[in-house]
Amino acid sequence: MTRWDDQRLARAVLAHVVGPGDPRIGPLVAAHGAVETLAAIRAVAESTWGRRATGIDDHALADRSDAVGLRFLVPGDEEWPGVLSDLDVSEPVGGMGGAPLGLWVRGRGRLDAWVDVSLAVVGARAATPYGEAVATDLSARLSAPEDEAVTILSGGAYGIDAAAHRGALAVGGRTIAVYAGGLDEPYPRGNSRLFEQLACDQLVVSEVPPDVRPTRAGFLARNRLIAALSGGTLVVEAALRSGARNTASWAASLGRVVMAVPGSVHSAMSAGCHRMVTDGQASLVTDAVDVMALLAPLGTVPEPLDRGPDRPLDLVDPRLLRVREALPGGGAVASGEIAARCGLSIADVMGALTELEVLGLVRRDESGMWRLRRPVDRIRG
Repeated sequence: MTRWDDQRLARAVLAHVVGPGDPRIGPLVAAHGAVETLAAIRAVAESTWGRRATGIDDHALADRSDAVGLRFLVPGDEEWPGVLSDLDVSEPVGGMGGAPLGLWVRGRGRLDAWVDVSLAVVGARAATPYGEAVATDLSARLSAPEDEAVTILSGGAYGIDAAAHRGALAVGGRTIAVYAGGLDEPYPRGNSRLFEQLACDQLVVSEVPPDVRPTRAGFLARNRLIAALSGGTLVVEAALRSGARNTASWAASLGRVVMAVPGSVHSAMSAGCHRMVTDGQASLVTDAVDVMALLAPLGTVPEPLDRGPDRPLDLVDPRLLRVREALPGGGAVASGEIAARCGLSIADVMGALTELEVLGLVRRDESGMWRLRRPVDRIRG
């Protein structure tokens, strides 16, 4: 149960009064404290904030939080994620910004520890079967309980969000849902069974008090929390204009890694991902190895091997390849012409041609001219 001192209670009330993502409130609280800021707002009763503040019963708000089993975290608490302070120094996105005044949390985990190694997985609500399968698979692979398991964050919405949460749940991994409304008002209601499981076994988080329904502005403000709490953001499917791209914009503004999964060129749900990659706003990833190579600290994870199996010429000394590449694709050529093409001496070229002949990569015909031979798999260089 939350210990409600005056500063904590004032922050909870201010969160109700101001609404999520308003960049004006943070500097006031930082300069004057939450109690003094709330008193000043209530003193101007004819203002919008003043009217809201005078209509709130402070202790009823605290009692409601306790009654539905929530804990209210504020900066300075041991469980408060320090990464949220990045929101106070990042550029606003869409007129929103600033760290939350506090967070309502439900669940068994400790928020600061769970977000230490974490990834936001977001995307289209109207996801395709392909997108849902990719989100489920990647979330499961990344969050499977191991030494380097990743906590999956998302927003609990239909489509990619729900698929990401379910992928982590399927393997016993960790996942956090960040809500746009109060934690007793999960949205959409069609995901109620998922929300119950998340609240019971995982973590659910909101900067909005209980009994507050989500708004359009609340969803956009929520996106900044998903981005800030995560070490990186992975967009699985997104239209050209979408909430997922808004989350990616927040991640970029905060200096987080942004990744995108490619899809069909015929799918409008992948157009946003393709545009982000084309514009250099996101790195293209196709599997969990790609994601970890970008998400992990530099040098701690090997670079993904995406060159495919070795081919015969991959194992040949570059010095020899330089000579071989001077031979024409068809026909024969003299050693003197080869030397002229690659800028080497006749002696060096003859030595290289002899080695290449042994490797089966060139052959000398009856006239003494040199021709290419097709490489064979037995070559080892």
